[in-house]
Amino acid sequence: MVEPPGSKSISHRALNLALIGRQPVTIENLLDADDISAFRAVLVAMGWRLRSVSDSELRVEPGRGDGPEDAVRLDCRSAGTLLRLLVASCAVTPGEWILDGSPRLRERPIGPLVAALRRLGAEIDELGRPGCAPVRVRGGRLAGGRVEIDAGESSQYVSALLMAALAAEGPIELLAPVLVSSPYVDTTLEVMADFGAPVEVRRDGEAREFRVEPRRPEPVNGRYRVAGDDSAAAYPAAAAPISGGSVCRRGHTPGASHGARAVRGLLERMGASVRATEEEIRVEADGGLTALDCDLSAMPDQAPTLAAAAAFADGTTSIRNVAHLRIKESDRLAAVAAGLRRAGVAVDELTDGLRIEGNPGLVATPGSARIPIDTYDDHRIAMSMALVGMRRGGLSIRHPEVVDKSYPGFWRELSGIRR
Repeated sequence: MVEPPGSKSISHRALNLALIGRQPVTIENLLDADDISAFRAVLVAMGWRLRSVSDSELRVEPGRGDGPEDAVRLDCRSAGTLLRLLVASCAVTPGEWILDGSPRLRERPIGPLVAALRRLGAEIDELGRPGCAPVRVRGGRLAGGRVEIDAGESSQYVSALLMAALAAEGPIELLAPVLVSSPYVDTTLEVMADFGAPVEVRRDGEAREFRVEPRRPEPVNGRYRVAGDDSAAAYPAAAAPISGGSVCRRGHTPGASHGARAVRGLLERMGASVRATEEEIRVEADGGLTALDCDLSAMPDQAPTLAAAAAFADGTTSIRNVAHLRIKESDRLAAVAAGLRRAGVAVDELTDGLRIEGNPGLVATPGSARIPIDTYDDHRIAMSMALVGMRRGGLSIRHPEVVDKSYPGFWRELSGIRR
């Protein structure tokens, strides 16, 4: 039985809405992983008090006063979501904030978000490479109005602005003509609604327009429970048909909107057996795997997962419309292609995706040396290549601890999958 941890995406948003609301909140089932640890440390640096109410509950309480007198440096480590949310949240939080992080984080773009915030009156200085961290944010004021944002490389720009708009001086209308990874914005809207702050949304083809009325976000009775992480659950789900075993996940919620849940439909199309009830979801091998042609623009984080399954499918799998994977924790298209090639899989790396020649009979040669696989300090590369290793064998995942970024229990749960 697999029990994925609390959702990383939802944990980020719950903490961010508490920050914007500037009031005490008790959060249940918060993810205990590196990225959320970074957010917790940021809150402490901003003067918040955090205390564990129980093993599964965290109480977050704002400090007193109108903000620190001196500039405060906030270390986002390698958490791209945290950086982008904070750029906007600090714009509405009194004080002077310097946002920085790891060398890789300094390469990840935030330019369109900074530009949109400036058009709304935010004071933001870029202290290094234009459009990247480190940045200085002089917070406390965000005007209302209408603004357009280029969200063609990250949906997090939209999520950050939507939540910060709750503390603006007037209503904000946000237009996103192009929006990648739109299910993550749907998650933001769901969490905002849970905090009593619904958003008006209009759709016109691919474009979306949002209207946010300023209000203090507050969950019912000051408590919020983080749902399980469906992105994390996709790895053990894919492990079942890859390894020829089965996996059962407790706590499944049918009908929820997050795009990662669509992975089970892709696994079914590849030949897996998937059965879902209100209590659980079970995935089992059902013969061999079949290649797919799939557009993963709505759920790009699952491209490495599907690539692992495609390595053993009958035929050629095409993964398309995920060019923005090149600006994640690593260049995930290049990293996945390199890992699969080292495992003996034929891969063409495309500008916006991968073409993978499946090999259902791929196994390690008895007595051969173990092949080291680089993870590029990226949790999703480690987890996807681990799936390949379950069936191919003979692989050694370098720096396996990188999974602590989002799924600390991954190795334990992967070892428990029935084969």
